[in-house]
Amino acid sequence: MNRTLLIVAIGSACLTVTHAGLGQITESNKMVSDWKSVLAERMPEYGHRNWIVIADSAYPAQTRAGIETIVTHENQLTVVKTVLEQLGQAKHVRPVVYLDKELGYVSDSDAAGIEAYRKDLTKLLANHNPASLPHEQTIAKLDKTGESFKVLVLKTNLTLPYTSVFFELDCGYWSHAAEARIREAIKAARK
Repeated sequence: MNRTLLIVAIGSACLTVTHAGLGQITESNKMVSDWKSVLAERMPEYGHRNWIVIADSAYPAQTRAGIETIVTHENQLTVVKTVLEQLGQAKHVRPVVYLDKELGYVSDSDAAGIEAYRKDLTKLLANHNPASLPHEQTIAKLDKTGESFKVLVLKTNLTLPYTSVFFELDCGYWSHAAEARIREAIKAARK
């Protein structure tokens, strides 16, 4: 009887480990069946200073508690499009888009398909004026952000280097110009 229970327990543990390895783990170690549902759930919660990252398959799992990684098993451009659609429906936030600076220097001879990817990504981001930062600088920004704010990393099945797309969320109903005016008014009131 004890031997049977031991075999069942070991088999159950192996099944759990195998399932967890194939599934998608969040920071709370709960299984996530659908990354789109998680994204839809996070959107009302997220505000300015939160980030959403659509990453290639080699993107590292970061250890900051505020950084949640979900493996989507999806095409990267599909995930970028879905995130843009969700952000387009949100009234409270708007994306500031960053790309790896290195992406512009990767050649098709070193990474077959990179030119087609860049062309398709440029079309998707046409209305967002993405900025380019060195990859290590962006990773450092995410690490720092994860100390105080949540970051959602949606890891895709893309196997091309320097292709992560970073969305820093900004306030959707308050502009930089309005913020500058209020700071000037506060400064003038102190005089």
